Amino acid sequence: MKRYIHPFPFLLVVTLFCLLTGCTKEPVPSPDSHNDEAYIIDSVHYASDHMMAYNFVYPSTDPDGNPVMLSGTITLGDKIVRHQPAKGLALYNHFTVYRADQCPSRGDLSIQKVMARSPLITISPDYYGFGITESKPQAYCISAANAQSSVDALIAARKLLTDMGYCWESHLFNCGYSQGGQTAMGVVRLVAEHYPDIHFDYTFAGAGSYDIPATYRQFILDSISGMPSTVISVLLAYNHFFHLGIPRDSIFIEPLLSHIDDWVLSKRYTRQEIDAFVGTLFVADYVTPSMLDLQSSISRRLIATMQTDNLCQGWTPRPLEPIYLFHNTQDITVPAVNTTNLYNYLTSHGATNITLDIDDYGSSDVLPAHETGAIYFMMHSVQTIADILGIEPWSIL
Repeated sequence: MKRYIHPFPFLLVVTLFCLLTGCTKEPVPSPDSHNDEAYIIDSVHYASDHMMAYNFVYPSTDPDGNPVMLSGTITLGDKIVRHQPAKGLALYNHFTVYRADQCPSRGDLSIQKVMARSPLITISPDYYGFGITESKPQAYCISAANAQSSVDALIAARKLLTDMGYCWESHLFNCGYSQGGQTAMGVVRLVAEHYPDIHFDYTFAGAGSYDIPATYRQFILDSISGMPSTVISVLLAYNHFFHLGIPRDSIFIEPLLSHIDDWVLSKRYTRQEIDAFVGTLFVADYVTPSMLDLQSSISRRLIATMQTDNLCQGWTPRPLEPIYLFHNTQDITVPAVNTTNLYNYLTSHGATNITLDIDDYGSSDVLPAHETGAIYFMMHSVQTIADILGIEPWSIL
C-alpha cells in the first residue's frame, strides 16, 4: 500500500529538488598529485539552511584503475555537533549534471539541504570528471568507476569525520536517482564483492540505467529519448574510457557533431541548455545511420562494451540487504525496462529483501515523467528513512 505525505512538504521537496544552488570555487590542487591521505579543502556554513559543508579530497582510482585524487562534500545540519552521536550516515550519489559548478564540492547541494534537516551526516562524491577532476571527461553512467569513487568517498569521509570529533550510530544509507540510482546499485555490487564490512540499512535506487545495452536498444526502437544529452554522454564516455577509438563522425551527425566540445564537454552548460542546443528528442536527428542500425559493426561494438558494465549480470547480491527500486513507467529518459531487468536479476540470484515500485506516476507540462518520478522517489525514501530512525518525516522535510 502506498504511503503519501502532506502536499505542503511535497511542494517544498519539488522546489528544493529543482533549485540550483551552485557556488563556484577556486580549483583545488591537481588530481595527479596523488597521496594516500584524504584532507579537507575548505568548509562553508549555509546559515539560511542551518547546514555545514566540508569539501574534501580523497584517494581513489580513475576509470582505468590508476591512482587519482577525487573530491566530494560532507554535509550536516547545525544540530549535529562534535562528540554527540548523529543517527548515522547517508551516501548520496548525485544525478546527471554537466556544468562544472553543479557538483557537490562546487556548491550544488539542493538535496543535501533537505537531508541536513535529518539527524544524518551526508557524504556526496563528485565522481571522476567533476570537482578536482573537472578538466577530465566525466565517466558518465559507467557504474563501476562511479561506484568506486563513492565507496572511497565514504571510507575517507568516515575517517575525516572521526578526526574532527564527530561520531554517529551505526545507521548507513545509500541513495541516488537517475545516474545516481545507477551509481547506488553499482555501490551495492562493489561492496558485495569487495567490502564485507560495509552494510547498508537501506539502498534507495530510482530510475537508474542499470542495463545500459537494453537502454540503448530501447532508444533506437522507440526513436526517442527524453534527454538527448544523456544518450550523447553515454556514447562519448564508453567510447573514450573503454578506448574504442571510434571516430566521432561515425557516431554523431551535424549540427551536433561540430558542437560536441562546446555544448557537451566544455562543462559550461546545464543539461537543460544542452538539450535545447540539440533541439530534438528524436535520436535519428543526432546520431548516424550506423548507430540506428543495431546490427551495424559500430553499434554492436558499443553495445558489447556497454554490456561489460551491465548491473544485470555477473555478480551475486547479498540476500538480505534491503533495496528499494523505483521507476515511473512513463519515463522516456531512462526506460523502466532497466528496473524490471534489475529486479528480475536480483531476485533470481538470491536477493530476498527487494521492494519494487514501478507504476504510472504521470508527467505534466512542468515536470516530465523522469522528474515527476524523482519527487515520488524522494517522498518514499524520506518516509522509509524516518521510519528506520524513529522520527517524523516532517523533521526532514
